[in-house]
Formats: sequence, C-alpha cells, structure tokens
Amino acid sequence: MPQRQLPIFPTGVAHITPELAVSKNEGVVTYFNGSMPIFQHAENDDRSFRMITSQFYVTGVAKEAQIVRTFGVSKRSVIRSVKLYREKGPQGFFEARKTRGPAVLTPRVLEQVQALLDQGSEVAQAAERVGLKPNTVNKAVLAGRLHRSSQPVGPPPGAQGLDTGGGGAARPASSKSQRSSIDDAAEMGVGATHTLERVAASLGLGSPEGVAPGFVAACDVSNAGVVLSLPALMATGLLRHTDKYFALPKGYYGLPSLLLLLAFLALARVKTIERLRYGVPGEWGKLLGLDRVPEVRTVREKLAHLSGQGTAIAWSAELCREWMAATPEQAQVLYVDGHVRVYHGEQTELPRHYVSRQRLCLRAAVDYWVNARDGQPFFIVHQNVDPGLVKVLENDILPRLEKDVPGQPTAAELAADPLLHRFTVIFDREGYSPELMKKAKQRRIACLTYRKKPGEDWSEEEFTEQAVTLVSGNVAKMRLAERGVYLGDKVWVREIRRLTASGHQTAIVATDYRSDLAVSAASMFARWCQENFFRYMREHYNLDGLVEYGTEDIPDTTRLVNPAYRRLDGEVRKKAARLTRVRAEFGGLSLEGEIDPKKVEAYEQRKAALHIESEHLQEQLVLLKAKRKGVKRHTTVGELPEEARFERLRIQSKHLVDTIKMIAYRAETAMVHIVNEKLVRQDDARSLLRTIYQQEADLMPDQEAGTLTVRLHHMGNRAHDEVVRHLCAELNATETVFPGTDLRLVYELVSAQNPRPQEV
Repeated sequence: MPQRQLPIFPTGVAHITPELAVSKNEGVVTYFNGSMPIFQHAENDDRSFRMITSQFYVTGVAKEAQIVRTFGVSKRSVIRSVKLYREKGPQGFFEARKTRGPAVLTPRVLEQVQALLDQGSEVAQAAERVGLKPNTVNKAVLAGRLHRSSQPVGPPPGAQGLDTGGGGAARPASSKSQRSSIDDAAEMGVGATHTLERVAASLGLGSPEGVAPGFVAACDVSNAGVVLSLPALMATGLLRHTDKYFALPKGYYGLPSLLLLLAFLALARVKTIERLRYGVPGEWGKLLGLDRVPEVRTVREKLAHLSGQGTAIAWSAELCREWMAATPEQAQVLYVDGHVRVYHGEQTELPRHYVSRQRLCLRAAVDYWVNARDGQPFFIVHQNVDPGLVKVLENDILPRLEKDVPGQPTAAELAADPLLHRFTVIFDREGYSPELMKKAKQRRIACLTYRKKPGEDWSEEEFTEQAVTLVSGNVAKMRLAERGVYLGDKVWVREIRRLTASGHQTAIVATDYRSDLAVSAASMFARWCQENFFRYMREHYNLDGLVEYGTEDIPDTTRLVNPAYRRLDGEVRKKAARLTRVRAEFGGLSLEGEIDPKKVEAYEQRKAALHIESEHLQEQLVLLKAKRKGVKRHTTVGELPEEARFERLRIQSKHLVDTIKMIAYRAETAMVHIVNEKLVRQDDARSLLRTIYQQEADLMPDQEAGTLTVRLHHMGNRAHDEVVRHLCAELNATETVFPGTDLRLVYELVSAQNPRPQEV
C-alpha cells in the first residue's frame, strides 16, 4: 500500500479560497473565514486536518483541487477523507484504530509449520496447508522463528503420488492442479514462490550464475518432453564458451537458465518470446528447476544486455569452428545461399529485394547462410545493406572458410598437385561470376554453380547414363555430359550438363577438376537440402522473426547500389521488355498468310501502330541508357541525399537468437539420426520429435541417487513407444548432468516396472 502524502502548511497566511485562509504559527495551524479564526489544530495533528478539510469540501466551502493545491496532498487522500466524513461524520476521524488480534503464529502453529518445512515443503505450500498467508510464514523465516529444510522441496503432504525414482526415500509429487493453486497464492506474482531467493537477488546478494536449479517432484508438467533434448543441446554447445563471451549482472535468473529457456522454447515451437505471456510460467519454470520463468520484459532486457556486449558473432564463430572440426568431412563441401528476410516495420526504410517465394519486391534484409550437404547450418552473415552474393563470397565467406575449414591440404601438397583444391563451395546463379571463380581458383578453392546463358544445346550423343548417389543415399540414373570451357576469357572450368526426359539441358560449371562427373552433379543438385532447411526454419523456428525492435546507424563508407541508378535501370528494363513484346507482335503479323480483304485495313493500321510504338520505345530506350550511363552504379551511404538515407536493423540480438536456433536445429537433427535407427517411416522422425517435445512428462528428482528422472507418457502406438525407448536408452548412455546441479538425467517411459507416481 503506498504511503499517504502529508500536508504542507504555509508559515504565513495563505488563501485556500478568496474567503478561506490558513496560517501556521509556532506549530499551531489556524483557519480563517475572512479575518475571523474558525478552527485550530497542532501541526502534527493529521486527524484534525483531514476532518476540517473534508468538512470544507462537503459543505461546499472549498473544492478538491483547492485543497490539493494549498496543502500538497494527493487527490486520493482527499477522496478517502471525504468518504469517511460522509459515512461517520467528524467522530469517524477520532475513533480508536482497530488493532490485530492475537498473533496467528502461536507456538503450536509454529510447530506445525516447522514440521511441514522439515518434510521438504516449500514456504507457500506449508502456509497453504495450515491456512496462513505465505508472506506471514516468510516473515517468520526471515526473523529466524522458522527454518527452511535443506532437503529438496516438494508439494504438501497428502498430495497424491510418490517420487520413488532411483530408489530414494519417498517424497510427495504434485499434480498440475496443486501447482496451479500454489502458484496463484504466491504474493510476489503468479508462480513466484521462492520469495527468499528473489528478495536476496533484488538486494544484489545473488550470484552472477543466478539461483541454482532445485527440482521438485511433479507430475504431468507441460512441455516436459523437451527436456529430452538436453543431452543433444549440451553436446552441440549451447552452454559452451558462454562464460568467455557473455556476462549477466547478479540476479535471480542466470545465463544458463536463460539460454536453456530460449532453446526449449525453440524446440517446443514457441515461436516468439511474447508467447510466454499466454503460457503457465510455473510449468516452464519446473523444466529449469526454478519456481517460474522470467517475464517477457525481463527476457528482453537480458537479451539486450547480452547483445549489447557485441560478442554474439564471436561466440557463434567459435562454435562453428568446433562443429566443422567435429565433422571435417561435412566441411569439405559447403553450400552458400542468401535468405531474404522481409521487414514490415516502420522504423527504417530498408532497400527493396526480390522475394522469390512471394514474387514481389519488398523491403528486406538478406542473411547469407553456410550449410553442410545435409542442410546442417554452420554460420550466418547478416547483410542489411546487401552488396550481392558475389561480393559477400569474395569479402566475407571465402576468407573465413579459408581459416576455419579443417583438413585442408598442406602448402606442399598444393604445390605438388596443381589440380588439388582446399574445399568446395556451391551456390546458385546469383553467385555466377567468372571473375569470382578465377579468384577462388587462385586461392585453391573449388566452386560449383549453374551457368548463366549456356548457349546452344549439346548433341544428345554426348550424354551418357550415369548412376548418381543422392544426399539421401538413394541412387538415381542421370544422363550427363562434360566439356572443358574457357569461361568469360578468364578461367578454364568443367561444364557439366544434365539432359532431362523433356529434353531440357541444365548447365553446371565447376573448378573442381578432381571429382567424378556423377559426384559433381550430385553435389550441385543437392542444393535442395539448403532450400528445405530455410523452409523448415521459417515454418517451425520463426527464422524471420525479429528479436529486438531497434535500428542502428550504417557507416558512411558502406557501399551500396545507387538508388538513382536502380530507378533508371528499372525503367530501362521495363522499356526493353515492352520493346521486345512489340517487335514480337509485329513479326507475328508479318508472318501471317493471306489476309481477309475485309480485314486488310485493320491489319495495316495495327502494323503501322506497332511500328510507330517500336520506334518510339527505341528512342526512349536510347535516352534512358545514356542517362543511366551518366549515373554511378554504386555509391556510399555518406553520399546519399538525406531523404534517401536509412538505418539497419540491429544484428547482435538477432545473431544471438539465430545461433541458439542453429544449436536447437542441430540438436534436433542429432536426435533424428537416433530415432531413424528404429523408425520405419524415416520421414516421420521430425514430426515424432515435435510431438515428444510438446508432451507432458513427470519430473522425479532423487537426491540420494543423484538422478533426475524424466518419465514420458506413452505415444499413439506401440511402434512409436519402441522408438522412444530406444531414444531414451541412447540418451541415458550419455550420462548428462543437468546444468547447475549434480543430478544425472534418466529418461524412461511409464510402464509396469516404472509406474506413474499416482499408481505407486
């Protein structure tokens, strides 16, 4: 309850109204009507002050605003005083105050509460059991009249079910309804039952790592199936090197809990942080060993603090190097493609990009992804000002890969074999550039891409049927042919063509001179794995979602396409396209056979109109091209006029969350490989895992055995149950310990040997 604002009495005569005045002299306050004193009270007599001012208002002598202005009290205080005067009159201000009765924490009640705390109950649970407010018991604990148990906390005695996991002593396990009641009774907010720890954190007495997780026995915890991903997340590197790159101030929630929460949300398909507003905070908290998860505002503040340190990209880069070192064979063939991220906000006017999936030019930023052949992501390069794939490859991606890709040939091996390359980079037509391929070849990096304007078709006699092993492991028959081509008078390349059943020829150019023809073709046609990755990440991980609604300045030296050149170039393309259509229509008329005499006049008029329009378009096209030639194609941000300038979206927070999503995707993929060992329909693996992640489960800690058992409910059929049992066995073999605890994770399905707590 807020403290009431006390009145400020003037030392001299001050007018409340033209007729009513007040003065203070030697600690006595006097009220005057004209020059006649009508009432007096001591300066510290608050009751008399409230009585006389409320009387002034009720009798119509003074208005509420005049009382507030003269004495500096709050409007709410005046309203309360007036209400009391109307209900009880002047005597209402001088009634004896009601005092609380005998203390509720009698010796007998203290004994009952202490017994509950000794049994492992939480403060809120013990308070509810004996019919007290949690705050009352908390005050007694702070005063030393009660002592919390050092044993793991659990629901109140009498709750159905016992945690018998690991053979330890039986402890009660809470139901979802019991947890909901306890969370609702928490006085610090829904689910905030760890009052002492939260008060200590608010006073700066906590640890930079936050409150240590403390699990309670709980049945049917929402989304608890996502805890199955923890071994894979830890192996992928979710908490690796975080102390090196990030730091949070002391508080209740530490960095490990925050990162685990974000990874769990991604895997459980909670696509935005705002969705936490509509979830049950206490249930999510049980997955982390906490009473509840932070508010959305708190999560955003902590993310802003982490991204403000500017280390997210360095953390992601170190993880990328470790991923490549762990699977060097995957890093030998890398796929690069740009993902256009549409921006619908109003904070800045981003440049327009063509979005192929929507077939529109929209304001967007571009992220360039580097993936393995099976779609596994390695790293991202964010480009709010997109110079194009060729420049990004040349300036950002190839130099980084040259340093990070493991298992590259030595300098001696490269010198001994002029056809040997370090690794292979594959990209689409946007990156087609003979100059780029020449530079990459000089650095001994092989490139594969589709050829632009391949020219005439090759003779069908050149094509032979080849057995091509696809990335899925299946073998397909393809008709392939190969030639050596001096591309753009710059570099010799292998041109590989595939002849389809329809007669279409797909042309590929490569500076990989060592790989077999079928291997090169399979590598190029495996680009669909990266496209599938983008689609899956957009659909399930909200890849395009913004994390932080903010912008930052772009350095003035940043080069970009000149908006004036882009505008003129667009006009040139439109006129050229229209001219092509007009000439085609004119040529079609000229090829027509005998004309109906009745239509000759209309035919001649149409030909004349097309001829005139063609000449007019040709003149306009020449003028536009000359005008375009006089405008610089590229410029810098500093040279843009003020009205054409824009800012870029902040990338540090986006990069941090995208890295967590990459970790989550790689962890999910690792689990897919395990599931597919037993799954008949292997295309169902990710769907089955999504179901598991969103499933309820029981959490059963056993401090004596040092285990945390995650007990899953049964799936829809016995075949899937067997798959889950196999997955649990593989995860148990990792002997993963939950971060911040000494509890080893144990996964199992409910069965006759491992019954649910209610069945014990």
